[in-house]
Amino acid sequence: MTNHVHLIFRSIDNQKPELLLGDFKRFTSRSIIKAIQENPRESRKEFLVDYFKKEAAKSSNTTNFQFWRHDNKPIEIWSNEVIQQKIDYIHNNPVEEGIVFRAEDYKYSSALDYAGEKGLLEGVCVFQFFKL
Repeated sequence: MTNHVHLIFRSIDNQKPELLLGDFKRFTSRSIIKAIQENPRESRKEFLVDYFKKEAAKSSNTTNFQFWRHDNKPIEIWSNEVIQQKIDYIHNNPVEEGIVFRAEDYKYSSALDYAGEKGLLEGVCVFQFFKL
C-alpha cells in the first residue's frame, strides 16, 4: 500500500515478536531516511526530512527522525484458517483500494508468488498449511 505495510512474520529462536518488530522498524526507518537523503532525484527530500524531524521532536523516545508510528496492530496468527484469512486480506488490500484490478498486479505484493510466479520481493516464503 502507499501509506502502510502489512506483514506476516514469525520469530526464529523464540525472539519476542515486539522485539523483532522493533528491530524491523529501526532498520527500515534508518534505511529509508538515508535513501531519501542521498537520492538526488527526490524532489520532496527537504519536506520529508523536515517532517520526520518534527515528528521526532514530538516524541520522548525518538531522537532524530520519526518514520514509523509508535502504535501497531499485531495479531497473533494461531490457525491455518486465520493465516489464510490474513494472507487473503493483505493480497486483496490494493484491489479494495482501487490501485489494481488483480492482487497479482500489485508490484510490492507477494500475491504473484502465491500465484506460482516470481514476484519482485526477495525471500518470500509461500505459506504451507501445517498439520495440527
